[in-house]
Amino acid sequence: MPDRFTILVTGGAGYIGSHAVWALKDTGWPVAVIDNLTTGFRWAVPDDVPFYKGNVEDSTLIAKIAKKQNIGAIMHFAGSVVVPESVENPLKYYDNNTAKSRSLIESAVANGIKHFIFSSTAATYGIPEESPVTEDTAQVPINPYGMSKLMTEYMLRDVSAAHDLNFCALRYFNVAGADPGGRTGQSTAGATHLIKVAVEAALGKRDSVAIFGTDYDTPDGTGVRDYIHVSDLAAAHVHALEALVAEPERNHLLNCGYGRGFSVLEVLDAVDRVTNQKISRKLEGRRAGDPDSLISDNRAIMKRFPWQPQNADLDKIVAHALAWERKLGDIRIE
Repeated sequence: MPDRFTILVTGGAGYIGSHAVWALKDTGWPVAVIDNLTTGFRWAVPDDVPFYKGNVEDSTLIAKIAKKQNIGAIMHFAGSVVVPESVENPLKYYDNNTAKSRSLIESAVANGIKHFIFSSTAATYGIPEESPVTEDTAQVPINPYGMSKLMTEYMLRDVSAAHDLNFCALRYFNVAGADPGGRTGQSTAGATHLIKVAVEAALGKRDSVAIFGTDYDTPDGTGVRDYIHVSDLAAAHVHALEALVAEPERNHLLNCGYGRGFSVLEVLDAVDRVTNQKISRKLEGRRAGDPDSLISDNRAIMKRFPWQPQNADLDKIVAHALAWERKLGDIRIE
């Protein structure tokens, strides 16, 4: 095992970032967090983890953290993630997701931080002509969110070729669920993730769940997606870190999903099963840019890392999301 330098987690007070913080702690890695708390929550970061409220483009602050905490790697989750908003406000996304990532990468190089794990997305593939999607599928984003992430992948590739920095970009499919131990979960108000919306409806926080399109080329006519439990995703980041440390000359660009899909109706049926009640469903028209099916080919990550998903069960994902949603009622969101 390498010397245990500290991992700086950007956006570590947010949904996926906070799960990564716990995954690092659980495996013995020292960790520090930077988050501007725009969408994250201070209480989501464990009390014994050094926390810095600030922005990733603040090179002076990053340099201070790097020196004080002995930072050897960055896990970069900070950014904006709402696809429709990216269409309405592309400059926000090219600022938050691309320009600020560029500054952070520059800080990594300047401070001798040699490993970089990047939170990328299946949105870089746009509407793929094939499913399942492999890492070699053409990346043709159809919205600024996907493009902003792809541009950061390109920057990491080019910087890695020029400097002593290796990286892993994990292209997430549909992230869902919550920490099985109830330590953190999806807490953002107005979230658009289907399972989050559905469990809110099951608990009476929403009147109904909208189904956008019932005429897709899928078995039941609704869109099919590859849902991955957030804790399994967080574990994949730890494996990515350890792979980067073990092979400093190697980079990784990998899909992160389970390699199977569920339709919108199948997800809602799972919520009904887990809650033993029927949530109200509201049929709406298609949303622009939604592919019929988006499923990962995950053979590369399974071969590359010793990653063994522990929560690849739709009912389990729903149950953990539901338990967290109930717990949120006891947490003061601020």
